[in-house]
Amino acid sequence: MKQSGTVVILGKIDTSALYAVEGLFDGRQAVLKIKVLIADDNSFIREGMKIILTSFEEFEVVGSVEDGVEAVTFCKQNEVDIALLDVRMPNMNGVEATRVLTAETTVKPLILTTFDDDEFVLEAIQAGARGYLLKNNDPNRIRDAIKSVYNNHHVLQDVVLDKIKMNLNAGSNAGDTVSTTAPSKATAAIPTESKIDQSLFTERELDVMKQIAKGLSNKEIAKKLFISEGTVANYITSILNKTALEHRTQIAIYYLTGETNMSD
Repeated sequence: MKQSGTVVILGKIDTSALYAVEGLFDGRQAVLKIKVLIADDNSFIREGMKIILTSFEEFEVVGSVEDGVEAVTFCKQNEVDIALLDVRMPNMNGVEATRVLTAETTVKPLILTTFDDDEFVLEAIQAGARGYLLKNNDPNRIRDAIKSVYNNHHVLQDVVLDKIKMNLNAGSNAGDTVSTTAPSKATAAIPTESKIDQSLFTERELDVMKQIAKGLSNKEIAKKLFISEGTVANYITSILNKTALEHRTQIAIYYLTGETNMSD
């Protein structure tokens, strides 16, 4: 199977493929800098993050803005490699800014926040975020995460992956009553076109994977697709065998990112 990249769990980042250009310039190694935009409505956070990033020679902070609208405008008018987006910003939050940047630019959004709220985790990934980190990470981890995202990897911090697991496991262990409430923003944001190689799966397997990515339990999937729970379980087993994944959490992340090489 073709794999498009790697989902990197913070603390286990493969630093062998970090971004650097070898060359000679006046007898020294020339390093091509990664252009980073910082978007946060807190000026203290913006300045603090700028100080952290400029302490590393790999980065060039090309801009600093205070909301999602400004972030999108800046990225469209300037050369930006990575956009560090606070998830909670006025006018346009980090998730919405991520959605626009993913659709209309080549910028790679990385959600950076003090919040590890359940409501934002899957929604940010569904919107196209290449990673989701907490602001209290040490500078070296932030540096490695940005480099990994630049190299087309997804970065998920352990606590974020745990949130996804908790949400999906809660759905998997749901009781007999199937929720009839309106879907959340995160559910509504599920892309209609997955990033996976769809030729590897049957149409029904793709249907099951999409519902897993929404956080539905086997019972809910069975009801929605008009099949038995046993049949749903069989499809999940088939999907796991085809992808060499181990559990439904990985299926959800694979469906959303198209990547299978992950650890947790």
